[in-house]
Amino acid sequence: MITEKTRAEMREIIARYPQPRSALLPMLHLVQSEEGFVSPDGIEVCAELLDITAAEVAAVATFYTMYKRRPVGDYHVGVCTNTLCAVMGGDQIMAGLKDHLGIGNDETTEDGKVTLEHVECNAACDFAPVVMVNWEFFDNMTPDRARKLVDDLRAGVEVEADRGARVCTWRQAERVLAGFPDGRADEGPSAGEASLAGLRVAHERGWTAGGHAAAAAPDLTTRGSTPAEATRTAAETDTTRAESESRAAEAGVGRGGEGPSSRPETPNSGAENADNAGSAGSADGEKGQR
Repeated sequence: MITEKTRAEMREIIARYPQPRSALLPMLHLVQSEEGFVSPDGIEVCAELLDITAAEVAAVATFYTMYKRRPVGDYHVGVCTNTLCAVMGGDQIMAGLKDHLGIGNDETTEDGKVTLEHVECNAACDFAPVVMVNWEFFDNMTPDRARKLVDDLRAGVEVEADRGARVCTWRQAERVLAGFPDGRADEGPSAGEASLAGLRVAHERGWTAGGHAAAAAPDLTTRGSTPAEATRTAAETDTTRAESESRAAEAGVGRGGEGPSSRPETPNSGAENADNAGSAGSADGEKGQR
């Protein structure tokens, strides 16, 4: 049952958008944060507040795979079984977890802790095979690591993602996706070794973009000792990046702005334009005569 508190938060979400129905996606995440899935009641409430039909809401809820039509456990474990992850061991991980948990695809353990699902792509091919828990990354997985991961989750052990924050529950994650932050966005590393390898090579060899000096590659592979330290490191990195981009933009303006509008006109361009104009006029005249 959707509570009055959730209704009020839905109205808060709607107020963020110029067009009310643009709020539907985060509203559906908010429904999942309360109900554990997109419930029939949640669909009706969304339709009522947005002044659209329940069919329109259901069409969106059934189109996107992040919206679930059945209750999800505390931890949604998604195993990538797309081409690269499958080749690197994703299929073996999925088969092993099915056997270990005693459930099939898109099913939940009897204790309500883990829902297992194969997903088409986790957008992290450089870390294949990848598993996600409530949308947090676990990279370079093996069948043994995967089994330990789900065992820890079911036992209530605090689990830290390889790239990201400590794993929260499914409902807590859905609330964040609805636009209500939990204050942990900058907790933990935001990039891994594979993603930063090219940046380090460019720095070591002095490669630059647009003729500007290369900045030192930020070390984002280590976790801050505290959430405050992780937040401070992320803020410093963002500031450095912003300053570098500002210098690059200023240098571009100083070069006079190289673009199509600054191309010199060729000696024949004026005559060509006149000829073109004359041709266009003749064509228009012929059309009129016809």
